[in-house]
Amino acid sequence: MRSTAVSVVGVLFSLASFAVQAETDWSQVDAALGRKGAAIGTVRKYGLPRSDLHVTLDGVDILPPLALGGWVAFEPKGEEAVMMGDLVLTESEINPVMSALLGSGVQATAVHNHLLRASPATFYMHVAGQGDPVQLAGAVRRALLQSKTPLQAAPAGTPPKLSLDTAQIEQIIGFKGQNNGGVFQIGVPRADAISMGAMPIPPAMGTAIPLNFEPTGDGRAAISGDFVALASEVGPLLKALRANGIEVTAVHNHMLDEEPRAFFVHFWANDDAVKLARGLRAALDTLHVAPRS
Repeated sequence: MRSTAVSVVGVLFSLASFAVQAETDWSQVDAALGRKGAAIGTVRKYGLPRSDLHVTLDGVDILPPLALGGWVAFEPKGEEAVMMGDLVLTESEINPVMSALLGSGVQATAVHNHLLRASPATFYMHVAGQGDPVQLAGAVRRALLQSKTPLQAAPAGTPPKLSLDTAQIEQIIGFKGQNNGGVFQIGVPRADAISMGAMPIPPAMGTAIPLNFEPTGDGRAAISGDFVALASEVGPLLKALRANGIEVTAVHNHMLDEEPRAFFVHFWANDDAVKLARGLRAALDTLHVAPRS
């Protein structure tokens, strides 16, 4: 792997002309980030959950997979890699982390909320860059030293059992889910491609629709996540969510140069889980998503 300076998102996907991709030594990236990544197709993804924070919202203790799950992901491009990610930060951490990232050539493409009324308030910094993946990983780790984000992955354990009818939720949504640390997670891909520099962005790099259910007792669940919508879809999507008693907590961008332009609609509710699944399905029906699996 050659040594290259980390470049900013303006040159993302510029190495698409490479006919043969060099094999990336992901163990070096793992070491740089202090945790092992997961292979999702061509993408290598790393979780950066804020397990150090105790965040509550409307009396619900927010588990990290529900709404505090930071991450970075890499897709090889020739001898380099494209990186995208979402870092979970407290208010006082935003500018120190951003300064460290910018000093390493990594771009911050958005800073915003995902939740309302959370205590303490949390914010989300979306990042992007292209270059040597080990250098990119090192830049992220150095930036996170300006926060209290745990830099060593917690030991893997057996997730707690879910007190939800997950089979019925899957049937309603139309996609399979998984238990991630006590949160039932379903990822729904769009049926169309969102691209940057004429190269499609894989769902694992942030274009999938995550629907998260955290059990809150008696068949109820707190739900959070975000829908990926085109401009023409935003209005119908908001109407569907509100008609089903689901709060819209944010509408914003995550990226800068994608085509077509994508908007991310975040949501929250705490109610009967099956009822909420039907509401989320109604919202999905306003979007051009993949057929039910």
